[in-house]
Amino acid sequence: QAQVVESGGGLVQAGGSLRLSCVASVRTNSINKMGWFRQAPGKEREFVAAISRSGDSTSYADSVKGRFTISGDIAGNTVFLQMNSLKLEDTATYYCAADRFPSDVIRADAYVYWGQGTQVTVSS
Repeated sequence: QAQVVESGGGLVQAGGSLRLSCVASVRTNSINKMGWFRQAPGKEREFVAAISRSGDSTSYADSVKGRFTISGDIAGNTVFLQMNSLKLEDTATYYCAADRFPSDVIRADAYVYWGQGTQVTVSS
């Protein structure tokens, strides 16, 4: 059974940093992209960042560019999201996702494996 597990969420003050981790216990040679999405209460799930299998291709939502960094090694089944300069509007449940196909990295429906999410709360 494929499993994706996130960790590292928590409560942080605005301007602070958090590092999220994601471990995929799937056949990692079948995974070609991993991504982070987030969902705030009452809002749609939105794309945050994604990374290719090789790690040399990354994508970011405009709202997090310059503040968040996705890194890791899909072949090593671990991906990270370093979040700096956090803002109140970054408060959400953050989900890690993985899929065998490398395309459509910003579309949530292009990922088949999902974690349960980790809560990130930014306070003033």
